[in-house]
Amino acid sequence: MGLTASGATSDDKAGAPAPHHPAPHHPALWSLALAALGIVYGDIGTSPLYTLKTVFDPANGLPLEPLNVIGIVSLIFWSLIIVVSLKYVTLILRANNHGEGGIMALLALAASSVASRPRLRHVLLGIGVMGAALFYGDGVITPAISVLSAVEGLEVATPLLKPYVIPVTLIALTALFMMQKHGTAGIGAVFGPVMVVWFFVLAIAGAVNIADAPRILEALDPLAGLAFCLRHRWLAFVALGAVVLSLTGAEALYADMGHFGARPIRVTWFGMVFPALALNYLGQGALLLADPSALQNPFYHLFPQWMLYPMVGLSTVATVIASQAVISGTYSMTKQAMQLGFLPRMNVVYTSAKEIGQIYVPGINWTLLIAVVGAVLAFGSSTALGSAYGIAVTGTMLITTVLTFFVIRYAWHYNWLLCVCATAFFFVIDATFFSANLLKIAQGGWFPLAIGFVMFTIMATWGRGWEMMLAEARLRAGTTPLKPFLASLLAKPPVRVEGTAIFMNADPHGVPHSLLNNLVHNRVLHETVIFLTVANSEVPWIPSNQRVSVQSLGQGCYQVTVLYGFKDEVDLPAALEACASSGVRFDRTQISWFLSRATVVPTPGKGMALWRERLFAVMLHNVGNVAAYLKLPADRVIELGARVEI
Repeated sequence: MGLTASGATSDDKAGAPAPHHPAPHHPALWSLALAALGIVYGDIGTSPLYTLKTVFDPANGLPLEPLNVIGIVSLIFWSLIIVVSLKYVTLILRANNHGEGGIMALLALAASSVASRPRLRHVLLGIGVMGAALFYGDGVITPAISVLSAVEGLEVATPLLKPYVIPVTLIALTALFMMQKHGTAGIGAVFGPVMVVWFFVLAIAGAVNIADAPRILEALDPLAGLAFCLRHRWLAFVALGAVVLSLTGAEALYADMGHFGARPIRVTWFGMVFPALALNYLGQGALLLADPSALQNPFYHLFPQWMLYPMVGLSTVATVIASQAVISGTYSMTKQAMQLGFLPRMNVVYTSAKEIGQIYVPGINWTLLIAVVGAVLAFGSSTALGSAYGIAVTGTMLITTVLTFFVIRYAWHYNWLLCVCATAFFFVIDATFFSANLLKIAQGGWFPLAIGFVMFTIMATWGRGWEMMLAEARLRAGTTPLKPFLASLLAKPPVRVEGTAIFMNADPHGVPHSLLNNLVHNRVLHETVIFLTVANSEVPWIPSNQRVSVQSLGQGCYQVTVLYGFKDEVDLPAALEACASSGVRFDRTQISWFLSRATVVPTPGKGMALWRERLFAVMLHNVGNVAAYLKLPADRVIELGARVEI
């Protein structure tokens, strides 16, 4: 198996971490913090809906006893402190790739930090792609478990409404995915205030119930959780697979750093989210101490009967917000993976004229909807989905820890012993959570693993296949270098015609096949000829003044390279406007864009297993329209075919 970040430059230096945003004035800080509250914390903020109910599910075999309740709540409380507060909010947020976070940004940063070690870089790319593949499993399960757990409050209000839980859930989810094409700008404005209300209600409900059973405050002692683990051992290990549900959404803190900056995320976590979550989990524990029958749904039993229907409504809105954050994150990661060379081109729709980060990927959207509906129908309850949820979450957390080691050691050059000790501490915790969730493979853990396996196969196959295609193109170009070929051609030039011809060229040093085909069939050469190469860098953004480089090849011929970061919007006609400063001027209405359309011929005994080569050939055949992806005018594009054996 081979992987590559296609076209990525290897000389990008990863310096010491620096805040992406300058320290804002207080009004800007609180505005960003409010926005972060609505986007970043929806997932982890709705975890109280199902975490304790899943931990004490009778199928797990953990008896509902006072010491067990205190021990579990202690584990949840200290997991939030160690994993979220310490690992993510305090430490991981510093591992920014020019201000951007998330597993693909971290992968690019880690890979570039070991660029001088190709084998190690290759391994890291494989590990990072595995983490990204698991994130797609998270993208399926989060909407399903979040919305379903909210609507299940109808059962608590009255058992007569139980038959309507699944239909209402499916209606809400379908509406959520159908509105994605309209963008999130309109509803995004209310996300923050709604989540303020949500966390305020969580905190008040928890505090009221703590007052009824203050013994639960013993859970604040970490020794209570340790004593629980020593007392139950195996059952405690099994219970950790459900305790980790309280940490779902921790990756979102890191993934959304580029939108808000680290400081607003930290302020929001320590100022509101963590206190509200801690109070609510303590409150649910106090409720179970006072009334064990509340285990049916400890979250909704926190509230009096008259508040149940309003809470179902508020919970549903909060879980839709949580789902929206994960769905948007999936779109963003897909776009990054496409530009890093791990996924084929897909149609990307920009839903906001102001915010480049607001995108919609139709192919991913409808595939996610089908998978989410299937998950709801197959599992039927949030408790059953809880068994499937943990593997995707803990797997991604574990991979984040591994990748971060290479960043802090090889990019920031921290002390070796410090790097090993810090990584080992978090690795043991993440590995324990992941191992506990492996026990649930038969109960549903297979589901995100299956999604992850499919996505890993697709991403690894596309990455390797694209690498082989580029290698084949360079090999053939090596027999026909561009500059000697042009010198020979222009010595006795064919007929020069008006206009500009732009030949897309994967290898800037070789002759593009589209030029050879054009000379064979049309026997003409335009008065202005541009050999255009698009390269991708392992940084999120490329400054506009560094995007385009131009080299004159003589007699109206130019070599142009356009560089994009993995979060930049690709728009070649707009990028070429910068050529005017280098003396290359042309009329956009007189340009002919020449593209090569490769047809892959799988060949046994070459780079990949034959079935993977066939899979790559199918993906390449069905890849999105390259002209649309590059923002080329459809009536000015000429595609010429080429056969490539891999």
